[in-house]
Amino acid sequence: MSTFDVTAVRARFPALQQEQVFMDNAGGSQVLDTVADSIRSYLLSTNVQLGATYKASEVSTAVYTEAYKAAADFIHATPEEISIGISTTQLLHNLSTALTFQAGDELILSKLNHEANIAPWVRIAERMGLTVKWWSASDPKNPNCDPADLKTLLSDKTRLVACPHVSNITGTISPIREIADAVHTYPRALLCVDGVALAPHRQVDVQALGVDFYAFSWYKVYGPHLGQLYASSRIHDQVQSLAHFFKPTDTLDQKLNLSSANYELTQSIPHVVAFFGPQPGQTWSQIAAHEERLQEILLSFLASDPRITVIGEPSPSKERRVPVISFTVRGLGSQQLVEAVEARSAFGFRSGHMYSHRLLAEVCGVADVDDGVVRLSFVHYTSEAEVQGVVAVLQEVLSTA
Repeated sequence: MSTFDVTAVRARFPALQQEQVFMDNAGGSQVLDTVADSIRSYLLSTNVQLGATYKASEVSTAVYTEAYKAAADFIHATPEEISIGISTTQLLHNLSTALTFQAGDELILSKLNHEANIAPWVRIAERMGLTVKWWSASDPKNPNCDPADLKTLLSDKTRLVACPHVSNITGTISPIREIADAVHTYPRALLCVDGVALAPHRQVDVQALGVDFYAFSWYKVYGPHLGQLYASSRIHDQVQSLAHFFKPTDTLDQKLNLSSANYELTQSIPHVVAFFGPQPGQTWSQIAAHEERLQEILLSFLASDPRITVIGEPSPSKERRVPVISFTVRGLGSQQLVEAVEARSAFGFRSGHMYSHRLLAEVCGVADVDDGVVRLSFVHYTSEAEVQGVVAVLQEVLSTA
């Protein structure tokens, strides 16, 4: 994909060739044609156990191994530094069980996190008698992970800090490198970043970010329903193995994956990586520019109605946010608005807390957290015409509300 062309891009996603318009992409993107084709081909030709010496197994083992290389390259890591599993949630639970702690350790958890990067740490703190400190935010309309606030919580007892690269409610991009530098002024402190809401929109470089752990979901980056966790090789000795006693422990995956990652899904990952072309940096830059135009259309409309409160960065700047846009409407329930749009069109998006319950309840002060916010989430295959179309329907609904 050397030149960004939304029409050409859309042709690569078979699910888009139907009436339904997908605007719930933060919950899961559509899948590339080559990904779906490769899964079918694998199941029909080399669906065997890995590691044997007969031909089909050798082929299957080779493509599985190549997938780990591609998956690691995607975030500028090595194959030994990643684990692939059924979901980000599961991988972070595995990590929390395997990471070493000692009496007196403190965990600092951002309230902007999806619960996937909170629950494992709360659970292990309760089991081991560790202290949890909450990293909150002062602005209920535009909460963010402020490094200055974090610094007031850090201490020699800090063992782990957990935060999102992008909140799946606000769309706001966190200054991860600055956060990592602050965390690492304390020798035992580690940084665990949830990159699920960022990875579909920006190139990830874990080396440049300086993180210790980084997780994201391939099924939100145009691929199969899998999650991926990175752990820097410099701290692998702090991660215990969860595997059978006779298994090797040379890689993160061998330590954390209780079995093997799903064969047919894992082997399709190189097709996702290939989609970004021989110059992925250029492709990601084009994607960011396109998505900036998309969010400008919606944010401009939302700002024009005084009844609407946007939760997150109000600017459409690609430097500040990704096109995950949440809002509430005074006097109108979030699900009520969603259903009114659905009754008039084929636009599909959602309402609720999106598993960021603590953020909406404790930071944003949303009264009915289950009804939560309205969230529209675009990706690079979303067209400007589609966003203009949903704005027109929203305008119609709100004019009669």
